Amino acid sequence: MSQRPDRHGNWTPSPALLAGDRRVLARTISQIEHGQIAAGSLSAALAPHLGRAHVLGITGAPGAGKSTLLHAMLGELLARGRRIGVVAIDPSSPISGGAVLGDRVRMGQHGAHPDVFIRSLAARGHLGGLSSSTEEIVDLLDAAGFDTIIVETVGAGQSEVEIMRVADTRIVACPPGLGDKVQAMKAGILEIADLLVVTKSDLPGADATARDLQDMLHLRAPATGGLWTVPVLNSCANSGAGVADLVDAIDRHAAVAGRGRRLPARPVAKTASVAEDAQSLVLRLAAADPFARSLGITCTEASAGCATVTLTLAQRHLNFNGTCHGGVIFALADTAFGLASNSHGKVAAGIDAHLTYQKAAQAGDCLLARAFEVSRSRKLAVYRVDVSRADGAVISSFTGTVYITGVTVAVPAQPAVQETM
Repeated sequence: MSQRPDRHGNWTPSPALLAGDRRVLARTISQIEHGQIAAGSLSAALAPHLGRAHVLGITGAPGAGKSTLLHAMLGELLARGRRIGVVAIDPSSPISGGAVLGDRVRMGQHGAHPDVFIRSLAARGHLGGLSSSTEEIVDLLDAAGFDTIIVETVGAGQSEVEIMRVADTRIVACPPGLGDKVQAMKAGILEIADLLVVTKSDLPGADATARDLQDMLHLRAPATGGLWTVPVLNSCANSGAGVADLVDAIDRHAAVAGRGRRLPARPVAKTASVAEDAQSLVLRLAAADPFARSLGITCTEASAGCATVTLTLAQRHLNFNGTCHGGVIFALADTAFGLASNSHGKVAAGIDAHLTYQKAAQAGDCLLARAFEVSRSRKLAVYRVDVSRADGAVISSFTGTVYITGVTVAVPAQPAVQETM
């Protein structure tokens, strides 16, 4: 069985998971998607087991043939003795919020192979071409011993370049007939490519598209510090033409660029004393927030970059339809976001937020909002917040970005006195 975090929020991988047990992997991924395992706890527990897998990212415009190309690549990689994990980001259903599963249908032939594990994830409104839990699931597959992990984005335009942060080798699929669209796309996903692949090369216009892409590369800065020249390859996934050449090029790029490129950019784990200071700061900040207290929001867990707050819904939290008011859910998620982002001791000013709703909540439901740090630089940090019921049902997902000021967070030495309602 997959294990749950202990009462302190700590999680450790089981031997079965590290051995690649498919059932344990599937259950653990579901726990991650439902917010039952915090990203910080997962990253710390898996850190000693990461960096072995080669992570491929496949992106491109909608209809570029990414899934069909991926299906052909699976066959070639299996023939070379690789164990492959696939994370396919699908568009979300507007009805249920779940994945449409179109990618899994196209890869069905290889899905039952013992050396292939395929998981479809719903984007659920997350921007950038990925889902909010993609990086954690890639880490999980890496720790489980897969040789190659392939991440397929949803259909991406010129600004959906989040795959750059996750993948060691980025493949951009381009269908024939792009024409002037190459110029429009060169400022975005084409510039992140380590490999450019003209898909459906049996169709008219494939050679012209390849020439346009080659011309575009002359305007681009050298890749991997000048050690790698981005090739333009032709492929026809239906016939298999060019697929072996593509996998050869992938292996050459791995030899030049290396594996685990996503890992050095992560923040170094905090010491115990820093974690204790962060916990104390977050709890004091929560106690000093009169608006959160007026709603009944309580902070239950805290550490550097993480915070969990809870709220038991009462009649005063409901809207005219008798379900939880959307503003209350936003306030709950935003409170966790604010506490987590200010936990490092510098004032973090929110500059962007995105919220999606999955399910309605009722009076009497106990809601938990778990916030954790996705990425952090000197001036910007990104956080994800999962709002769920106590039974694990996902209510809402929230992502937010903060600008990190140079101002030190100031809070009262003692919690403020509770106001009279």
